Amino acid sequence: MKNSNTIITSAVASLLALAAIGAQSTAVAADKMDMEKCYGVAKAGKNDCKTLSNACAGHSTSDGQKDAFIAVPAGTCERIVGGQTQMPGM
Repeated sequence: MKNSNTIITSAVASLLALAAIGAQSTAVAADKMDMEKCYGVAKAGKNDCKTLSNACAGHSTSDGQKDAFIAVPAGTCERIVGGQTQMPGM
């Protein structure tokens, strides 16, 4: 009998954990919709997507590389020194 209770308790705990993870990822997805690209402020190797000189995230070669961006909450980029919401030259 004790073994059955342990299995049921574990199953319920697992379902609750999965529900919490699902709710968290939904919240993260909603947050990402209010993001904007901020060019010229990423540290070297910390950009979020490809640049004109490479095809992968995390491969910018210098701090503040003008064609590298990071995603920031909407309205934040204009408050960062050197940040631009459009790639320079576009």
